[in-house]
Amino acid sequence: MLEIERVAWMPSPSIVPDELPIDLDHLDRMTLGDDALAREVLTMFVTQAGQLLARLALWPDDAAALAHRLCGSARGIGAGEVADTAEQLEIVLRHGGDRDRALDALHGAVEAALEAIGRRLQQN
Repeated sequence: MLEIERVAWMPSPSIVPDELPIDLDHLDRMTLGDDALAREVLTMFVTQAGQLLARLALWPDDAAALAHRLCGSARGIGAGEVADTAEQLEIVLRHGGDRDRALDALHGAVEAALEAIGRRLQQN
């Protein structure tokens, strides 16, 4: 006789990460659903993020202001992790702390965001 064993239900792991590097709903709201504008804004962010990271690596006198600028740009496109890590770097630069560690964290967040942006730009 065939026996069936009852197994307790377990949720399946998500195939999509809980938090994406870019909040596409936020980006859509900020660009009023205009895909061409979203693409333009993302492309500008890619350029600006690269330029700001290159300048930050040199630790110029205005490094805190550069981190602040990157934070604002990231929030504008919905790149929350980039914004948060840029804000942390700004705090470290203004009040002291391990600036190299903060910059490394920012690099990681920017890299993840740029990968997500690259995928988004290749979709169309």
